[in-house]
Amino acid sequence: MAKVEAKIEKLQKDVADHAKKVEAARKKATAAKSKAATSKRAVDKRSAKSATAAVSKANEKAKAARAKVAEARVELAKAKAMATAKAAAEAAEAKITELRENLAKRAETDLEKAKASFEQRWRKSREKADERKVKAARKKAAAKAKAAEKKAKVKMAQVERKAAAKAKAKTKKKATKKRATAKRTTTAPAKTRARKATAKRSGRSRKK
Repeated sequence: MAKVEAKIEKLQKDVADHAKKVEAARKKATAAKSKAATSKRAVDKRSAKSATAAVSKANEKAKAARAKVAEARVELAKAKAMATAKAAAEAAEAKITELRENLAKRAETDLEKAKASFEQRWRKSREKADERKVKAARKKAAAKAKAAEKKAKVKMAQVERKAAAKAKAKTKKKATKKRATAKRTTTAPAKTRARKATAKRSGRSRKK
């Protein structure tokens, strides 16, 4: 988890750096557009176009950086879920060890009170009884560990579904935007050709 957290911290710095670059690119594009609007020079128009393209490029890089942070956070959530399950299993095993030690101590205390003639028989009987208790405790601990693992898997599945839904929504939004851009690009030349054809027909009418 420490490695993933360090990775997220580094990626967040990258996101901040990209945000600054986007802001700087936007300011530059705004200035270039203002200059091009009042200038007739082709170089100013090209500068404005290049500045606008630079903003788009900076935005894409910023989006990619944010996507990496999101992926790292999903990875961290999975790591935490697995760590929780592992901690539960270790705690259960520690309780079993403690129970075994306590049972052994209690057995020795009781044994001291038992009669010497029944010592051997008593030991065997007590060991069997203790083993049954240990087995019962182990079964209970295993059930708890299994429940913790199941809970961790459910949480991991939820995290993965949320991440997948978010990624799907972003992809859908990007595809919609791309189609709209393509439509505008296709429509503009068609309108230009229509206007030229109308003007040409009007010119012929005047000549006649």
